[in-house]
Amino acid sequence: MIYISPSLLAADFTKLGDEVKRIEEAGADYLHLDVMDGVFVPNISFGFPIMEACKKHCQKPLDVHLMITQPEKYVERFCDAGAWSVGFHIEAVDDPMPAIELIRKKGVRTCLTINPKTDIHSLDPYLGEVDMVLLMSVQAGYGGQGFISESLDRLCYLRETIDARGLKTWIEVDGGVNAKWAPELWKAGADILVAGSAVFKASDPIATIDELKQE
Repeated sequence: MIYISPSLLAADFTKLGDEVKRIEEAGADYLHLDVMDGVFVPNISFGFPIMEACKKHCQKPLDVHLMITQPEKYVERFCDAGAWSVGFHIEAVDDPMPAIELIRKKGVRTCLTINPKTDIHSLDPYLGEVDMVLLMSVQAGYGGQGFISESLDRLCYLRETIDARGLKTWIEVDGGVNAKWAPELWKAGADILVAGSAVFKASDPIATIDELKQE
C-alpha cells in the first residue's frame, strides 16, 4: 500500500477546519503536522492548540513531525493530544531511545526522522526499534523547498536494509514531493509521501492526490 500525508503547514490557517475537510475528502490518508520551535529549526509553526483543533475536525490519523529540541519533554503530550504517530529528529537527541520508549508506552506509533546532511547509517541501530523512519528530502524548517535528488539513494539504502533485516518498519519521505518525484519514490520503496504545497495549493486536490499515488 502507498499513502499520502498532506502537510498542514501549507494550509490556509484562516479557514483551517474547511481546509482539513477539503483535503480529507480529496483522499488524503493522513494529516501531517509539522511542529517547529524556532530553536532546532529557524522557523516557528504551531503547537498543541492547533493540533487539538485539528483532532476535533479531522477524521484521518494525525502524523506528527516534531522539529524541536528536547523532544522527550513533549512527546507524551502530543500522544495525549491525539497523535497517530509521533516522530522526532535523531539530530535533536544524544540517545533516541528514551523518547521512543515514552511514545511506545502511550500506544502511539514511533518515528525517527533524519535530515539530508546527516549520515544515513546513524539510523541503523534504531530501524528495529521504531514503527517508521521519516527521511527528509529537504532541510527541515520550511515548506516549499525543492526535492534533493540524492535522497533517492538514501531511500534505496533504507529500503534494502529494512528488507534484508526482515523488519516491518515503514519509510516516510518529506520535502519537495510532487508528481515528478512520486513515482521514483514509490519505486525506491517509500510507504508514505508527505506533500504540502502540492496538495493544499492545488486547484483540484483529488486529482493531485490521485496523481501522487501513481506508481
